Amino acid sequence: MPTVIHAENLTRKFGPLTAVDHLNLDIAEGEIFALVGPDGAGKTTTMRLLCGLMDPTEGRAIVAGHDVSRELDQMKDQIGYMAQRFGLYGDLTVAENMAFYSDLFGIVGKERGELSARLLRMTRMEPFQKRPASKLSGGMKQKLALMCTLLHKPRVLFLDEPTNGVDPVSRRDFWAILYQLVREGLTVFGATAYLDEAERANRVGFLHHGRLIRCDTPAALKRNLEEQVYLIHSTDARKISAALEKQPGVLTVQPKGADLHLFLDPKITSPDKLREAAPFEFKRIEPSLEDIFIALMSKDETLHEDTPHAA
Repeated sequence: MPTVIHAENLTRKFGPLTAVDHLNLDIAEGEIFALVGPDGAGKTTTMRLLCGLMDPTEGRAIVAGHDVSRELDQMKDQIGYMAQRFGLYGDLTVAENMAFYSDLFGIVGKERGELSARLLRMTRMEPFQKRPASKLSGGMKQKLALMCTLLHKPRVLFLDEPTNGVDPVSRRDFWAILYQLVREGLTVFGATAYLDEAERANRVGFLHHGRLIRCDTPAALKRNLEEQVYLIHSTDARKISAALEKQPGVLTVQPKGADLHLFLDPKITSPDKLREAAPFEFKRIEPSLEDIFIALMSKDETLHEDTPHAA
């Protein structure tokens, strides 16, 4: 598949702080790509750079065949951008919001009516056309924002944490809509803090302090993690955690309910060796994306302890 998003050493600095650090990335047409990272990792800044809403300090981006810095107007015609706080008008109804954005995009005549009707059917929002946006649930507001973003039929859809604060059922519905759009040729670049949501993407990129520390399919990320992950059960998890964190080869110990997840370097240590420091029951488990990200962040922190980054 042809590349529709290309980032080459894309960098954005704010004085001494680096928000995006030499990002290199290629995303294929028709792909769902999830950019994952904690608050302050640089997800929103990355998206703004790719959408031309912010100029890079270094590097360049090409989106939908257009250089973002040199061909901004041509590129904007090819993309849709749904920010964390999309500009819906609460005193306007669903239908009026869609009409307003249709006017902004210059969508008129038969095409306007057909496209609006299709989006309403796809999102199951037809019964709510006369409801003011301020009276919609969180999930419905996100669906309305998505419809308004899609009115000009973009090739690439940028979503900045679109389901943040939305209930699980609405999140599922939102992703079902995205899958349908991707089958029709849309490319989706989404930033999310939900690791379970990232599992739905074709590829996942882990961003930490502006650095892309790993990028692959969810299955490959789980398969290729160098560290091993163990579920630890103990009657005194806090004491066990404190003892294990001091041991060589232990990357991190994370609480999981009443139990712990132990991340270790198998070249240095093993659970049997660690039991000499503190008794516990253990079982090796397949890492989740959350486990993988925690392990990679811990390793990245060790490698870049003295580098200043954006908050």
